[in-house]
Amino acid sequence: MSAFDLPPTELEHHRPAPDEPDDFDDFWRGTLTEAAACDPLVSAHRVETGLRLTRTWDVTFRGFGGDPVRAWFSRPAGAERPLPAVVEYAGYGRGRGLPHERLTWPAAGYAHLLMDNRGQGDQYGCGGDTPDPHAGAPGGPGPAVRGLLDPYAYHYRRLITDAVRAVATVRALPGVDAGRVAAVGNSQGGGLALAVAGLVPDLTAVLVSAPLLCGIRRALDLTDAGPYGEIAAYLSVRRGAECAARRTLSYVEGVSFAGRAHAPAHFGVGLRDTVCPPSGAYAAFNRYGELSGVAPRKEIHAYPFNGHEGGEAVHVRRQLGWLEGVWKTD
Repeated sequence: MSAFDLPPTELEHHRPAPDEPDDFDDFWRGTLTEAAACDPLVSAHRVETGLRLTRTWDVTFRGFGGDPVRAWFSRPAGAERPLPAVVEYAGYGRGRGLPHERLTWPAAGYAHLLMDNRGQGDQYGCGGDTPDPHAGAPGGPGPAVRGLLDPYAYHYRRLITDAVRAVATVRALPGVDAGRVAAVGNSQGGGLALAVAGLVPDLTAVLVSAPLLCGIRRALDLTDAGPYGEIAAYLSVRRGAECAARRTLSYVEGVSFAGRAHAPAHFGVGLRDTVCPPSGAYAAFNRYGELSGVAPRKEIHAYPFNGHEGGEAVHVRRQLGWLEGVWKTD
C-alpha cells in the first residue's frame, strides 16, 4: 500500500483543532474519582512460567466499576532494589496472553505490568481473562462500537479507566519504584498509553506507537480498516446515529489527552499505516503537552515505507535507549 495520508512535510505541522466537548475534563474527573473509591490491588499470586531469568505474578486489580481486571506482573529474577516500572497496554482484540510472550521490558531490567483488555482477547494472540460485565449497551459486536451512542456506556470509557487504574496498581506492588512509571503501547495500546499520559499527571514517561483513537474524525473519513472500519460499518446500518457516535468518540480523542500530558514522550509511526492513519499520531504529537504548562520533552520517529507494523524491533531498540536516558536524568 502506498502512502495515502498527508505528505511528510504537512504531517510535521499537522495541528487540527481538538474535537473536544466542553465537559471533557469533568467527564474524566468524575469517572476516575468514582473508580478511585477503592484500593486498586486485589491479589498477586506467583506463577511458574518455566523461565529462569524472570519472576511473574498473576495480578488482579479493580478497574472501572470495581470490576476485576487481570494482568501479568514480571520482574528480573534476583532483583532486590525497587525498579522503575513499565505498564504496557495490548492491541485491539488481544488479551494479556501468556507471561512469556512479552519479555522485552523485564529483560531490560524493569518491573513490567501487562494489562489485560476487558472484553477482548478473541481476535489474535493467546487470549484474555477479563470479561466486560457492562458490554450490553447498544452497539455492534466489536469493542470499538460497544455502547458507541452514549459516552457513559462506551467501551473505551471503561478500558481507559482500567488503564489508569493499572498505574495505581503497579505502584502498589512490592519492588516497584513508584516515582518512576512509564506507560507503553502500540495501536490500541498506544491510544491507551496516551490517554493515561493525559490523565495521570505524575507519569514519568510515555512510549506510543501507531496510536488508535487519535484524529478519530479524520481517520473515519480515510480508512475502512480495523476498528475504524467497524465503526463505519455500524453507522452504515444505524443511519442517523452519526452525531451521537461522533459525540461519544470526542470523549476518547487521543489528541485531547495528549494536550494535557506532562511526561516525556516517544512516538513511532508508519507513514503507510491504513489502520491508524499517521495524521492522527502527528496531531497528538504536535499538540502533546500544550495545555500542561511544562513543555515536556518529546520526539517522533517515522518509518516512510512501513504500515501499521511501524519500525518493529528497530523502533523497540530506540525505545529502550530513550527510556534509559529519561530515567537516568530524572
